[in-house]
Amino acid sequence: MQFLLKKARRVVIKLGTGVLKDQDGSIHQPRIAALAQQVAELRARGLEVLIVSSGAVGLGMGKLDLKKRPKHTATLQACAAIGQTILMQTWQEQFSPFEITVAQILLTREDVRGRRRHVAVHDTLERLLSLGVVPIINENDTVSAEEIKFGDNDTLSALVGSLVQADMLVILSTIPGLMDLKGNGEVIRVVENIDDRIRGMAQGTDSPTAVGGMISKISAAEIATRSGCAVFICSGKQPKILHELFAGVALGTFFPATEENMQARKRWIAFFEKALGRIYVDGGAVEALSSDGGSLLAKGVLRTEGTFAEGAIVEVASEDGTVFARGLTDFDAETILEIAGKSTDEIRELYPEHKHTEIIHRDALVLLK
Repeated sequence: MQFLLKKARRVVIKLGTGVLKDQDGSIHQPRIAALAQQVAELRARGLEVLIVSSGAVGLGMGKLDLKKRPKHTATLQACAAIGQTILMQTWQEQFSPFEITVAQILLTREDVRGRRRHVAVHDTLERLLSLGVVPIINENDTVSAEEIKFGDNDTLSALVGSLVQADMLVILSTIPGLMDLKGNGEVIRVVENIDDRIRGMAQGTDSPTAVGGMISKISAAEIATRSGCAVFICSGKQPKILHELFAGVALGTFFPATEENMQARKRWIAFFEKALGRIYVDGGAVEALSSDGGSLLAKGVLRTEGTFAEGAIVEVASEDGTVFARGLTDFDAETILEIAGKSTDEIRELYPEHKHTEIIHRDALVLLK
């Protein structure tokens, strides 16, 4: 980790509601001030910093004197609208002594799903960083409906890390890291591989203002590390946590990035866009895709699920329903059913005008496991 910290040039810092909020529901000014100072010092060392800041809903709840997270969507959105103004005002006030300008970026899933908007968000963030601005990013809870929500800011922070190809994602939580609750109860310092054992250690959250818990943090770590972004989960309540982290002495859990380095297009396929259907394949196709890095051919297709057009992102699953890949299909669902099990020569005869005979070309296919 020390080597990574020394060479890191771009860092995403995610702060949970519990870190930002005081016990009475107001914003924890001293903590924000301390974090702003530490971010300013990181920037002085040459690091570019993006902040994914939760807290809008929680701060709005405090302003409205609500003790439990609202279940009514309009009330939840009202809390976000109120709290977001407090959040941004606070961040700008705390960064002003260091002559740092902040920018508000509010996102929904829809903003990063479509390729054109995905690129537009990327370009905006890159431009802000080049201008020396610190982007403050949050989910746009004032308009987010269920189908366009990220679900939690842990996921959002991982997607931001992937989008801007950050070197590290730092998730500041109310706990010091992933804890071995089934063992000695201590913080696990390094997780080389996120497997079922690690996932089983994660728990949700009982907080009345937060969502996600450790389950969402592990999920975020999977997205980020596969995108080439290392992850460190630690306590944001430590007054000098960023100092300690970049000095190599912070308590927390480190997830190194995988050796796999996905291209931008494959990261978009894997993590950003919604799958519109599913293709089930036989054991031979599973082996060819998983081990040999091949394309998905019609010969291995068993059936499809859902209605989708040519060029849609679909999931690829084994016969028992285990999803193991995603990709951009070269045929629509109806045509795939017609050519399932057929050879390449047979497909060429049936569709001589079609550019490809593969269902999904390997360059547009991403393995998920």
